[in-house]
Amino acid sequence: MSHNQTPGSKQLPAPCIVDTGTIVDKQDMQRLLADLNRVRYIHTQDGVMTSQGEGYVLEVFADPKRSTLVANHTLYLNVQSFDYLELGQSDEQEPWFDLIQDGRQLRLIPQSNPLQEQHNRSLNVAALEAVVAEVLSASWDVQIDDEEHFSF
Repeated sequence: MSHNQTPGSKQLPAPCIVDTGTIVDKQDMQRLLADLNRVRYIHTQDGVMTSQGEGYVLEVFADPKRSTLVANHTLYLNVQSFDYLELGQSDEQEPWFDLIQDGRQLRLIPQSNPLQEQHNRSLNVAALEAVVAEVLSASWDVQIDDEEHFSF
């Protein structure tokens, strides 16, 4: 029993899903999909593959009035377009994400590794900071030069 439950309460703990399982909460679906970058996708309708390809997940959102869009190698995923998300792994331990709605399935297979992406992002931040410092320094040098030319 957790410390905040009263002895008579029967509140169940929140689910804990590790590598495989079914996610029905839209916020959980959104958080899980937001980490995807490059993916391979397979779209099936009633068990028949209708399309497949590779793309980049540009946006993950929850809005009952907007569509999920897959076009031009980009994916805009609306978790409201799906009833649930099935999370699993291939025989090679590669993850897949199945977005399910009635007879429709959109399988997403990550083509990028979040661990590697985080490492690259850290390197990019350091490089960006160095460039910004250099630009600011150059800007200050120009201002000092301008002030010297206009002094009498």
